[in-house]
Amino acid sequence: MALHEEMVKEGNFLFKYRSYLPIGFLVPALIFLYYSCTTGNYKEVFWYEMVCLSVSLLGLIIRCITIGFSADNTSGRNTAEGQIADEVNSTGMYSLIRHPLYVGNFFMWLGLAMMVKNTGFIMFFIALYYLYYERIMMAEENYLIDKFGDRYKIWADKVPPFIPKSLNWIKAKYSFSWIKIIRQEKAGILNMFIIFFLLKALITWLLHKDVQLIPKIWIYFLGGAIVYYIIIKVIQKTTTILKFDR
Repeated sequence: MALHEEMVKEGNFLFKYRSYLPIGFLVPALIFLYYSCTTGNYKEVFWYEMVCLSVSLLGLIIRCITIGFSADNTSGRNTAEGQIADEVNSTGMYSLIRHPLYVGNFFMWLGLAMMVKNTGFIMFFIALYYLYYERIMMAEENYLIDKFGDRYKIWADKVPPFIPKSLNWIKAKYSFSWIKIIRQEKAGILNMFIIFFLLKALITWLLHKDVQLIPKIWIYFLGGAIVYYIIIKVIQKTTTILKFDR
C-alpha cells in the first residue's frame, strides 16, 4: 500500500475515534505531573491556571465561531458514520484556514497540557498532536477531493490548512446558529471542565494530600458545566427546540 493511502487509512480510523483517542494524551501528562509534584518542582499559581483555562476557552470560541456559521451537515462531531459534507465550507473561519475545528481542538488541549507546567511535555504534546491530526486532515481532504473535485482543490490552493497566511476574512455565507453550538458542544464543554477539575484535584492531592483544599472556583466551574449539560440533554429529550439548526 502506498504511503499516502496508508496515512489516509490511518486517518479514517483516527477520525472515527477522534473523540476518544486524545484521552491518551493524559497518560504521559499524569506521569509528568506526578514527577513534578513529588519532586517539589511544581508550584501552584492561580493566575497561571486561569491562563491555562483561557487558552482552552479560546479553542472553544474558535470551535463555536466555526460551527455557528457553518453549513448544515458539516463541521459536526460525527464519528460512527464517518465523513459527512453536503458542501465545501469556504467562508467565515474557513476563509482563513481549512481546518479551524482542529485548530480549536488544539488550543482546548493545549490549555490542559499547560496545567502540567512542564515545557518538555508541552513540546511532546504539540508534536504528538500534529502527527495525530495530520493523518485525520489528510483523510478528510481525500474524502472532500473525491466528492467535490476541483471545487475543493481551487479553494484549498488558496487557503492554508492550519496557520493563517493572511486575515482576508470572507463574510460567512450562513447566519449564525446558537442552536448548532448548544447541541454539538455540550459534551465538549463538560469534558473540558471534568479534565481540568481532575488535573487540579490530582495536583492538590499530590502537593497537600487533601483534595478538600481544591479552590472552590474549580468546583463551581465543574458544577456549572454539569448543570448545563443536564439541562441541554433534558431539553433535547423533551422538546424539539434544538432539533433544527436555523
